[in-house]
Amino acid sequence: MALFHVRRDTTLDADEAWRRLTAWERHADVVPLTRVRVVTLPPRGAGTVFVARTGVGPVAFDDRMEVVVWRPPHDRTPGLCRLVKRGRPVVGWAEIEVRPAVDGGSQVLWREELGVRGVPRVFDPVLGRAGRWMFGRAVDQLLSRP
Repeated sequence: MALFHVRRDTTLDADEAWRRLTAWERHADVVPLTRVRVVTLPPRGAGTVFVARTGVGPVAFDDRMEVVVWRPPHDRTPGLCRLVKRGRPVVGWAEIEVRPAVDGGSQVLWREELGVRGVPRVFDPVLGRAGRWMFGRAVDQLLSRP
């Protein structure tokens, strides 16, 4: 499994950064060839399940995820969301942490351990670099769009 981190500082306050990063359907707007469907009913939080389907036509796979930790930022307390991948081809977890900054903005930390069943561990460094690039790009775009 490949472990990678993405860190971004933003002028958005922690509540707004959290909202933009945890609106799961919005991820489809920034991850190529991907659609996102939330399976569970609102309200959102721990227990929420969503599926990211990536690919074209029959050449696609589902990345089923469940929110297992949901602590939105509050006052000066950082927010933390932990997702566990529950699908077959993609395994691992992701954490989104949003920390209020002294200047009124916030800092985003995206940590992920990502694996693909059937892919040998020798490819973990490549998977990690690709994940850091793709999720870094996604975080940047999610934070930049209202």
